Amino acid sequence: MKKLLLITLILLSNYTVNAQQTKQKQVLRHVVLFGWKEGTDATYITKVVTALNDLKHKIPTIKSLEWGTNNSPENLNNGLTHCFILTFSSESDRDAYLIHPDHKAFVALLNPAPEKVTVFDYWAKK
Repeated sequence: MKKLLLITLILLSNYTVNAQQTKQKQVLRHVVLFGWKEGTDATYITKVVTALNDLKHKIPTIKSLEWGTNNSPENLNNGLTHCFILTFSSESDRDAYLIHPDHKAFVALLNPAPEKVTVFDYWAKK
């Protein structure tokens, strides 16, 4: 009986540790896609890209930030040309980013606004 209890406790402890490790490995992705009006000044687009990319140095809750431009031959991007993927550890970290003064300053920079904007958040799964 003692052996059964000991085995049960070991299994339960192992399950708890594994569940905690899995939770710690999860990350929240915040995907932002922009599409620009035809004729939008390339200098302005570069200014926006630089400003968004610089947020990773200004807002500590951003775990990582990467970006790129569409190069898919499928032509299914619906006019979206620039993709930014920000990674957060939690929803509260993402929420802190959204109300951060540097993020608000970035949003104010989007004038004229891109023609298309899509934002999509998800918990990354493997």
